[in-house]
Amino acid sequence: MVQTENLSKVFPDKKTVKTAVKDVSFTARPGEIFGLLGVNGAGKTTTLRMLSTVIAPTGGRAFVAGFDVVKSPTDVRRSIGFLSNSTALYGRLTPRETLNYFGKLYGLRDAKLRGRVEFVIETLRLQEFLDRPCDRLSTGQKQRTSIGRAILHDPPVMFFDEPTAGLDVITSQTVMEFIEGARSAGKTVIFSTHIMSEAERLCDRIAIIDNGELRSVRTLVDLLAETQAPNLERAFLSMVGYKPEVEVFA
Repeated sequence: MVQTENLSKVFPDKKTVKTAVKDVSFTARPGEIFGLLGVNGAGKTTTLRMLSTVIAPTGGRAFVAGFDVVKSPTDVRRSIGFLSNSTALYGRLTPRETLNYFGKLYGLRDAKLRGRVEFVIETLRLQEFLDRPCDRLSTGQKQRTSIGRAILHDPPVMFFDEPTAGLDVITSQTVMEFIEGARSAGKTVIFSTHIMSEAERLCDRIAIIDNGELRSVRTLVDLLAETQAPNLERAFLSMVGYKPEVEVFA
């Protein structure tokens, strides 16, 4: 489970401070895809970086798989898989070498390591490019390798930060099918996106974040009912107070 309590992050500047996340509170449960929906710069990535211990919160608390992100960062890192559209790979390593290298970093050894590597190869269909250097892979092949790296240690919690941005439709389908499979396997999944169709398809509950603050946490059905909107895109625009800047003339 993932739980936040008034989670906040402030970045100091030379003349002022920027509040990237302000008093965000939510709970994401096992077997649930919890969506973080917002425009670029809304605070989604900052929230995930705090939950994954990449950066420390300025205020509030957060727990991942029962571990405090500030007091027990190593335990948190062992409990998560993190995937974004910008997850980097070592260009000179092949996918096979990448999986074995990160498997050892996760503490996997011998038969267990071999078993997990083979599972990832079969699940993500990496065979055709398994021994090709990563800097010679296509964008989709790199993303599938990155997924493999993220799930190799079978973590109970998964973070996905706009993982389909820039991908073609086939690779995007592969990523979304994997996320659906993670939910079916009982993982706690937090999925950050600004693509409405993906949120409609995947998310059991949707948290709308705007200017660092949560505007709503609802199921899609409840959100549509609350805003009386015909679809998620219109509901989202209503929740963030969007008004057209250009008049349309007949």
